[in-house]
Amino acid sequence: MIRRDFLKAAGIVSAAIAAPATIVSAAENKGQSKDLSTTILKGRISSAGKGLAGVAVTDGINVTKTSANGNYQLVSNKTTRFVYLSVPAGYEFPHEKSITKFFRPIDHSKGSFVADFELKKLAVNDDKHAFVVWADTQIQNKRDAEILLSESAPDLKALVDTYGSRMPLHGIGCGDLVWDKFELFDDYERAIGMSGIPFFNVIGNHDMDLEARTDEGSSETFKDHFGPTYYSFNRGKIHYVVLDDVFFMGVEKRYMGYITENQMQWLEQDLKLVPEGSTVVVSLHIPTNTGQRRRDKETEPELGGTVVNRQHLYNLLKPYTVHFMSGHTHFNEVWVEGNMTEHNHGTVCGAWWTGPICGDGTPSGYGVYEVDGSKLSWYYKATGKPKSHQLRIYPAGKHQDFPEDVCVNVWNYDQNWTLEWFADDKSMGKPEQRTAYDPWAFELFQGKEKPKPRGWVEPNLTDHVFFVKPPSGVKQIRVVATDPFGNSYSDSLSL
Repeated sequence: MIRRDFLKAAGIVSAAIAAPATIVSAAENKGQSKDLSTTILKGRISSAGKGLAGVAVTDGINVTKTSANGNYQLVSNKTTRFVYLSVPAGYEFPHEKSITKFFRPIDHSKGSFVADFELKKLAVNDDKHAFVVWADTQIQNKRDAEILLSESAPDLKALVDTYGSRMPLHGIGCGDLVWDKFELFDDYERAIGMSGIPFFNVIGNHDMDLEARTDEGSSETFKDHFGPTYYSFNRGKIHYVVLDDVFFMGVEKRYMGYITENQMQWLEQDLKLVPEGSTVVVSLHIPTNTGQRRRDKETEPELGGTVVNRQHLYNLLKPYTVHFMSGHTHFNEVWVEGNMTEHNHGTVCGAWWTGPICGDGTPSGYGVYEVDGSKLSWYYKATGKPKSHQLRIYPAGKHQDFPEDVCVNVWNYDQNWTLEWFADDKSMGKPEQRTAYDPWAFELFQGKEKPKPRGWVEPNLTDHVFFVKPPSGVKQIRVVATDPFGNSYSDSLSL
């Protein structure tokens, strides 16, 4: 079975796995009739004892703002689980061992529920800040968890230490935190806790209660650990939104990329509080769109690979400059169109913890983003490698389809990069971009016997590979890749 079949067809993703007892318990409660009687939610948001005005508060259905003295009141109903706020710019993200705590579970046993939030002012201006995106840690057993804890987490901690206290830093866990094994959430939490920075987490298709009878019941265990599955927060001039775009079909391993109407209505209210023209960062697990169907020459819709109702999401976000942060695919792809950029990340786990790279040759790693006002700059951080590791050159004979050519993989490439290659220091122009496999990924993953123990992993066709044909007699070629922010990276190959 090739890997594109593995991820498509509405989530036929892996062999069936026995559900933990906690999943069964959660599923057994889904048949109860809904109580739509109301609960009054109220409270105060303050900092150093002073009420904060204009802070958005929600129950996941309606959004209100705090009054001049920091008070809020919201009519909710007993189907809601949390009351939570959109943390305003200029304040620390409250967290416990890196898990953000911007919410309170609602006690619906009485007609009203009080939830107060005390925020702490940041010590520095947050117009400049940074964040990292960890996509698909996807640990299935203790061996996976040990690699996460011994390699990935220390790499992130080392990066965090380079920033020190000079700018605020937060993380986004972009879904598939575990691989259906909820007892491993503890290991994931230990890993992000090593970083010391607050993490906001996204639900993925492998983070769902697989025995729930509907999508509504599929996120209960995730909520037990991390709180709401859709919410927003603010840092500096950036508005951040997290969405749950994995719609569970009520059959184990079946899902599609879809934004529910509840979330659309909530997002409409949330965005009304954000000035048009602002930069909005939207994190979700399944990408809104990719070039995979084009590369694989597929004509049928791929329900589980992208967000099927993405155009309605795009319409809501049209007044803003938007950056989507996604995972799920286990390849790296950046596309830019109009006011939107999507960063579909290579994964922390690479090709499901079977080797040092993803199916497109992207190293195991994560995205790093630096913010200055309303502008973002970014790079891809390979685990165990320096920031300068942004491309790889393969000698002629290494690529199975183009054996006479030298192949270059620039995994974070997008249309705003520039590439130039040199033959013995003579400029030869831009390498030729093609849709092809990464040679190393093909070597590691092609065929049902490779890699062990997960032989279903396969290489991916990608658009971020380039080819050059060295002239006869040339002794060295060098490739220089310059990102949209003027940072140049190079690699050389002796012939």
